Amino acid sequence: MSQCESPAPVSRVWNESFCLSVVAPVYNEAEGIAGFVAEVRERLAALEQPGRCELVLVNDGSTDGSGELLDRLAAEFPGEIRVVHLARNFGHGPAVAAGLDHAEGDVVILMDADYQDDPAAFAPLLEKWREGFDVVYVERASRQENPVSRGIFWLFYRVFDWIADTKSPMDAGNFGLMDRRVVAQLTQLPERNRYLPGLRAWVGFRQTGVSVPRRARYDSSTRVGLRGLWTLGMNAVFSFSYVPLFVFRIAGVSSIALSMVLVLYALGNKLMGHDLGASSSILIATSFLGGINLFGVGLLGEYIARIYDEVKCRPVYVVDRVAEKPKED
Repeated sequence: MSQCESPAPVSRVWNESFCLSVVAPVYNEAEGIAGFVAEVRERLAALEQPGRCELVLVNDGSTDGSGELLDRLAAEFPGEIRVVHLARNFGHGPAVAAGLDHAEGDVVILMDADYQDDPAAFAPLLEKWREGFDVVYVERASRQENPVSRGIFWLFYRVFDWIADTKSPMDAGNFGLMDRRVVAQLTQLPERNRYLPGLRAWVGFRQTGVSVPRRARYDSSTRVGLRGLWTLGMNAVFSFSYVPLFVFRIAGVSSIALSMVLVLYALGNKLMGHDLGASSSILIATSFLGGINLFGVGLLGEYIARIYDEVKCRPVYVVDRVAEKPKED
């Protein structure tokens, strides 16, 4: 049984009224979006399940023509594709929130549109859902990034697992399946700085994982970037852990202890007739204490900034328009 996995209840069955939603944020993916949609539709058709399937694509303020391509795809496949155009680029997290808000399915599969998340995983995800699990997350069996990136991701998940109050599955991102009642809980959460894997674990329900290799992007350039990854990591740490504040308290106590040692050292030398003057030890102590204070203020600032974001109560995203063509009877 994998991490965060719960015992399964009685298995589920689906019928003609069943609806499966696939949600994917899109940002400047004009070169690959047509191939992505074709692969997803092919995998959905191979499921041969009753009911209907929909693909909810969130255009997160793309500037490369992705919006126009998405509109054409929505018109080409009536009743299958819904395109949510955001008013500007709000970021990956808000785009995910918009997709979940606009998905109508009894089951929602969340994935990226850059080919890294393999639609071949749809079948095993749904099989676990039919066994009774409410959340089926994808554990990345392997990654195709460069060794430095792989090492950073590996380290992040393990540090986060150590400091987080709510345990999340290791090496699992957004890609996964959620039952409607899980999605309903997530869409009601008022938070603006979101780390979905953490929130998904926090809401609970019966969860399990499937192991799937993570594929390479269709091109060599990531759309998230270092700044986006840093923001995502900070959202994870400061939303689910108070360990940074604890570390700061330990550092403060250690600084006081070190200062006392240096004071005793200075007094001892004074009593022995040694005049230290403006010794390097005092300068080091001053610099050390100043650094600790600045570091602590920075940590407190991160928490306060997130409180400020929540107090402002601005919407997570703003929708410009929704494009979809109803299916003709």
